[in-house]
Amino acid sequence: MGAFAVTLSLARRAEHFPDRTAVVDISERRLHAPAGTIHEDRVSYGELSTVAERTAERLSTLAIGPGETVCLVTRNRVAALALFFACRRLGATFAPISHLLTPATVERPFDVLEPDLVVSEAAQRDLVRSIPFDRAVTLEELSETERDDVDADERPSMENPLLALHGDTGRPVAGYSPDAIERNCLTSVAAWGVAANDTVPLTAPLSTAAGLVRVALSVLYVGGTLLLDRAFDPGDALAAIAEERATLLAGRETVLRDLAAQSGFEDAVESLERAICEAPVGDDVVAAYRECGVPIARVYGCLECPTALSQGFETESDSAGDDIDGTAVGRPVPDCRARLVDGGGDPLEGEADGRLQLSGPMLADGYVTAGGTGTENWDEPAELERDESDERSDRGRFIDGWFDTGDRFRRGGDGNYVRG
Repeated sequence: MGAFAVTLSLARRAEHFPDRTAVVDISERRLHAPAGTIHEDRVSYGELSTVAERTAERLSTLAIGPGETVCLVTRNRVAALALFFACRRLGATFAPISHLLTPATVERPFDVLEPDLVVSEAAQRDLVRSIPFDRAVTLEELSETERDDVDADERPSMENPLLALHGDTGRPVAGYSPDAIERNCLTSVAAWGVAANDTVPLTAPLSTAAGLVRVALSVLYVGGTLLLDRAFDPGDALAAIAEERATLLAGRETVLRDLAAQSGFEDAVESLERAICEAPVGDDVVAAYRECGVPIARVYGCLECPTALSQGFETESDSAGDDIDGTAVGRPVPDCRARLVDGGGDPLEGEADGRLQLSGPMLADGYVTAGGTGTENWDEPAELERDESDERSDRGRFIDGWFDTGDRFRRGGDGNYVRG
């Protein structure tokens, strides 16, 4: 834990480069501003660290400490990043809840997490009313809370997950230790060369593994700049890419396709050096970026492992100018082990078709189970509770050090994986 306390410390980054821009909030100030209208609110590493420290002090006043759980219901905000680092500072679990859940599904993660505090933005008041929990504060109320002293020289050990993320339908809830989060940040460095000189737009919600872990925390980990909007808008995102000279783009196929369909796309992405896209992605989307000199790496990840497989940015097929299989994903990222198993769970060797299983330090440590996130449930993750209404209920499970994704892949003789 000692090495982690240094490497992921926001305060340490603020000490090294306090004036470097950490986040550019491009959210529009007016509700119905024209497409492509952005507002640039720059937040330095020093300022973000100060906000996180003050947030930790306010949470401490509300009796949040080691082993407690804080849920956040909001769109993408700088406050969400500050709250994550505040929870880390206090030894608490940070659990972002998607504002895209419905009143019927928003109860699911809360039934499992049983949080000690719910923080929300005022815009989500209707959704919050559906939450079966009465200890809640708005972001505005939290900002007005008196601050309690927090010892800057002491950091509680984490016996509970630092981060808890839920699935698209509200379940399951996967828990990540601090070490697992750091490993995911290192994956971004090793697989895609994310560095301090990168400027990266956030196109996914901070309540998702792809948005928070794969992009936001990884960019802040290396000292880069994150372009943040309340929610993805292709016109605004393209304007921000052009004005801020973004270098890396990450998103789903729909995001990359919507951006490519915008007027002025070719000129706007001139600064982009590379892009990563969740597989599968159509060859027409790859071609649109390749024609602008932007190579795309297809990647595969899931709730329990934000990034497991990835292509390189330049492949032999790319160099030859030929289209490549849109379902191809590539090889396991550094430190991730992948294997295929048959219907009985036995490993398959060589070229094979089967279910993908993953293992490695970047995986979630298990599912958070009902009754809290204490040591008993955390150290011995239970199998995912079956529920026919949950689209992943018959799929993911942790088995003997491996996570069975339930997804089918084909592995070629060259070691590359193809989805489906």
